Amino acid sequence: MRRMLFEKTGTAIWMSHLDTMRLMQRAFRRAGVVLHHSQGYTPHAYVSMLLPLSVGTESVCEIMEYELDADIAITPEDMNAVLPQGVRVLTVYESDRKAKYLTELSVSLTMLYDHGVPDGAKNRIATLLNGEAIIVEKRTKRGMEEADIRSMIHKTEFSVENDRITLTARISAQNPSLNPALLTAAIERYLPQDKPDFVRYRRLEVYDENGEIFR
Repeated sequence: MRRMLFEKTGTAIWMSHLDTMRLMQRAFRRAGVVLHHSQGYTPHAYVSMLLPLSVGTESVCEIMEYELDADIAITPEDMNAVLPQGVRVLTVYESDRKAKYLTELSVSLTMLYDHGVPDGAKNRIATLLNGEAIIVEKRTKRGMEEADIRSMIHKTEFSVENDRITLTARISAQNPSLNPALLTAAIERYLPQDKPDFVRYRRLEVYDENGEIFR
């Protein structure tokens, strides 16, 4: 399977998943590369994102799978020449590893406080996220339901500056998946006094079940 590793930063983070899919398909066409399409009345291009990215989340580790009609090479430079600012292909490669083996995601949350970080906030948040249970409302196929997300948080690290706490976490990527925004939701629910005024989310890397970088 052919894959691309790309980043999505700056104003591009406000582009939806579907718009990103359309953007990448247009980029292939503009680069003069023909994607392979399915047969039938409504053919579609063989392009897919391994982990759809939420609007507003920055990422430097997005992986896209694709198939071409011809055995030709396409380079990051070919794609980057026709992509908008904020979307940049880092590398192209081939891999026979199935997407199901992508199990963990490293993310950072930069929690900003207009009036400075509350005294003791870092320790309270660390205690919460490393506790026994964290019940939050989680969107499922049946709608909004309460769920315990504690088992989906595998590792946490913190750093503190005057106006921010940066949380770096290793979380479940698939089956089940954990939206990093639910970490903020847990803080709002259990520690309202430590609720940040704004949060920046960023995907850092993806891993397999052995903790190795997934490609």
